[in-house]
Amino acid sequence: MTTPFRVGFVTGATPDKWAETWRRRSRVPLELVPVEEPEQEEGLRDGTLDMTLVRLPVDRDVLHCIPLYEEVPVVVVGHEHVVTAVDEVELADLAEEQLVRPHVSGWRPEAPQLAWPVMSLPEAVETVAAGTGVLLAPMSVARLLRRKDTAYRPVVDLPPTRVGLAWRLDRDDERIQTFIGIVRGRTERSSRG
Repeated sequence: MTTPFRVGFVTGATPDKWAETWRRRSRVPLELVPVEEPEQEEGLRDGTLDMTLVRLPVDRDVLHCIPLYEEVPVVVVGHEHVVTAVDEVELADLAEEQLVRPHVSGWRPEAPQLAWPVMSLPEAVETVAAGTGVLLAPMSVARLLRRKDTAYRPVVDLPPTRVGLAWRLDRDDERIQTFIGIVRGRTERSSRG
């Protein structure tokens, strides 16, 4: 029996189109494995994942990474929040808010912050829906976890997040190169160049 090719993906990343192409081209089974962003490198390091769609940055001393695309940063708010009256916001508009989960940029509102417990993304969205704070996240995450009682708006002065495809430096086999080719849009007949 052939060992499956295991590809992790962070919340909001969508590996489906590449997985479909893999399944058409390869006899090797493909497994897609959701991973939380704080643990996105663990499966690669311990060998339980072959590749992972990650949010940058990653440890380049251990991992190869091909940047793929950028994600628009948004603020997720309760559906009755004042932010819903505008099309986009700046960080200054959020200065008095409670940020329910730290943002990777390190930005924090000016208002004294509550000591929030560590939350998963779904828990953070649920907290926001209750009207007790806001969440900064990539638009893909906001869309995936959207609820009727939440809304989101782009944050124009927050840098975008970047998604990339990562794998261990000591791995460069045919399966890795095949998946890279699929992600880069190579046809079955094209060479690796």
